[in-house]
Amino acid sequence: MIAILQRVLSASVTVNGRVVGQIGPGLLALVAITKTDGAEQIAWMARKIVGLRIFRNGDKHFDIDVQQSGGSVLLASNFTVAAATRQGRRPSFDAAADPQAGLVGFNALIEAVRATGVPVATGEFGADMQVQLVNDGPVTVIVDSDSP
Repeated sequence: MIAILQRVLSASVTVNGRVVGQIGPGLLALVAITKTDGAEQIAWMARKIVGLRIFRNGDKHFDIDVQQSGGSVLLASNFTVAAATRQGRRPSFDAAADPQAGLVGFNALIEAVRATGVPVATGEFGADMQVQLVNDGPVTVIVDSDSP
């Protein structure tokens, strides 16, 4: 599982002109479920999203996590995050899970993050989504459950 996490002042996802998810301060997570993801990767990613210390605490820039900051998480499925771009000019999406497995994995991630008590909003799986955000910092990090 790969996620691009962005610390935001606000973020929203719109589908067909309708806002389907929005948050104030917190994290926007663009998440790709890969073919090798299972329960272990989902649990790890949920812990990482909630526990990553990338929020300010007074003068300390990377001191507290989203839960300690009182923020929320906006989860948006995004299979293109799994793109391999090392060779050629067209990205390969071979590592991304098929749509059915992606939906199951993404829904499991939503539930795992919600179980931590952090407020969660979501995009709409498989939809053509427009994502708006005000990046705070900017702080953007890539988290990969398969990285050592």
